[in-house]
Amino acid sequence: MSNKIYFSLILLLLYSLTSNAQTKKWTLKECVNYALEHNISIKQTELDIKTSTIDKRGAIGSFLPSLNANASHSWNIGLNQDITTGLLQNQTTQFTSAGANVGIDIYKGLQNQNSLRRANLSIVGAKYQLVKMQEDIALNVANAFLQVLFNKENLKVQVDQRSINEKQLVRSQELVNAGTIPKGDLLDVKATLASDNQKVITAENSLLISKLSLAQLLQLDSFQDFDVVDDTEAKDVNSILLQTPTAIYDKAKEQRTELKIAQTNLEIAEKSVAIAKGGLLPTLIGFYNFNTRISYADVALRDNTGKVIGTQAPPPFFTQFGDNKGQSFGAQLSIPVFNGFSARNNVERSKVNLEKSKIAVEQQSLDLQRNVYTAFTDAKGALNAHESSIVALESRQEAYYYAKEKFDVGLMNSFDLNQSQTLLSNAQSDVLRTKYDYIFKIKILEFYFGIPIIKN
Repeated sequence: MSNKIYFSLILLLLYSLTSNAQTKKWTLKECVNYALEHNISIKQTELDIKTSTIDKRGAIGSFLPSLNANASHSWNIGLNQDITTGLLQNQTTQFTSAGANVGIDIYKGLQNQNSLRRANLSIVGAKYQLVKMQEDIALNVANAFLQVLFNKENLKVQVDQRSINEKQLVRSQELVNAGTIPKGDLLDVKATLASDNQKVITAENSLLISKLSLAQLLQLDSFQDFDVVDDTEAKDVNSILLQTPTAIYDKAKEQRTELKIAQTNLEIAEKSVAIAKGGLLPTLIGFYNFNTRISYADVALRDNTGKVIGTQAPPPFFTQFGDNKGQSFGAQLSIPVFNGFSARNNVERSKVNLEKSKIAVEQQSLDLQRNVYTAFTDAKGALNAHESSIVALESRQEAYYYAKEKFDVGLMNSFDLNQSQTLLSNAQSDVLRTKYDYIFKIKILEFYFGIPIIKN
């Protein structure tokens, strides 16, 4: 008996753990952190940083000497000249050659230095792009998170409204039985209840779709048991609306990532112009070459007159390697005179890109100013709309209670009661809509002011 109880307790514990795991509710911070860790676009941007780092190593390598070695071994088979008789005969000879060369840029119009500076700027730009990607994803997650909360509260409103009408149906049946209201009013209540069922189904589907959207944004495999914490309030916690739009814009200019990206691209374009101009200047390259050769053919023996009197085996490999070696070194100056306008066209093309980058910085600054002022105005308007919707809801609730009392005593028909109830339902929806619209727009305004979506 004790074993059965023990086994039952284990099953109960496992079920409890499984249930808790399935019903885990995600906070906004958890959602954002998970998305930043698993998002595919962020992983791709991180690879761009690695690519920029590799490019920097290539720019550093241009300052180092280049060293190349070569070697070859050949067989000559067939008709060759005999070194003893001077006659052509079929024979096989072997020949080995080896060499190495070293080159180093002494002066290249500062192209190497500017290439390294541009590579460093490219790494900075790639990091800014990563930050921008993370910020965009955080905003998207926050928006999707708030959409789930809105749909959850909207579902509660629709369920509560259906529950009220279910009670109203019971009450209307009693009033019909008592002869207080006509049977047509009862049928109207039944029709309203059927409409409420449809609204609940629609609200459930909207909630399911919003959860799916957020789960996909987080790269989750399953969303059936996915849920979020309902702890978001419509409050200006950081008192951002007490700031002026000018103050927010000044703060945004100092730290907004998109403006930093545009400024970095401008600096990269400036370095590209300097590199292109370097192509018009002379280049000076230092070089050193070494080569040697080894033959495996017999060596002719000659007398004092130079006549071939016989042959002997070739000298050893390393003897020939040392005896036959040769070296050369020096410097090579190259002056561009005419190259089909390619160098000059590169300069002009890079200057055009520089002008585009300057315009992009100006445009980004204007866009940022417009976005900040628009976000401030939207947040103010969202706050006013939310406050007005709360006042309207209170009035609609009082009007509905008054209409219900009149209906219960037969002084109002079901049509007028349904109208009052519809207005109440719309007012409740307006409160929810304006609440989450206000929350999100406050988040955007804080975002421009430098307050992160989530605080670590």
